[in-house]
Amino acid sequence: MSDTIPFSAALRERSRAAHSGSENAGFMDDLMHGKRTREDYTALVAQHWYIYEALEGAADRMKESPVAAPFLSDKLTRLPALEADLAFLIGPEWRERIAPVPTTIRYVDRILEVAATWPGGFVAHHYTRYLGDLSGGQFIGRVMARRFGFDTTGILFYLFAEIGDPASFKDIYRAQLDATAWDVNERERVIDEVLYAYQLNTDLFTDLATP
Repeated sequence: MSDTIPFSAALRERSRAAHSGSENAGFMDDLMHGKRTREDYTALVAQHWYIYEALEGAADRMKESPVAAPFLSDKLTRLPALEADLAFLIGPEWRERIAPVPTTIRYVDRILEVAATWPGGFVAHHYTRYLGDLSGGQFIGRVMARRFGFDTTGILFYLFAEIGDPASFKDIYRAQLDATAWDVNERERVIDEVLYAYQLNTDLFTDLATP
């Protein structure tokens, strides 16, 4: 990898195919094109809750990490929005009515593992989730609102009220990726972990598509 290529650009280019493959996985493609039900969408929201509970719980422990801390922002927090969406979609007893699918269990375990042992790996998952939410996630939210008649509740997960300019926020995030003192080996490890995160997302969609 050439040192003249910013890490954020290399990361985006190397993960482009995996990102596209995850976005176009059967379950997600069906959901976006009206071939899935509100219950299917609710199942996805439920899995997100487990993933973000792990990610944001780990973020609290990462505040002292010189590698991970610069990427953390309360403006990104999704867990309260997910809980409000689930209460709307399922009811006040939503916690008793959801369960993680097998890939979600693996996903959560991996987030907790890297958060305990490897800040760069945590950043890889943080990047994959939140920059995706601020990019394609915005389109997904608008499509779900139209398809299921939601106003804001039901798609609060996709609404970042405290980030007025997502493009600018993402630029700052990528600049921080470039400013972090990754060596060549660590860059490769982080890219590999991002690719693994995308694979977990794809596997999750496979689980959700399985009757």
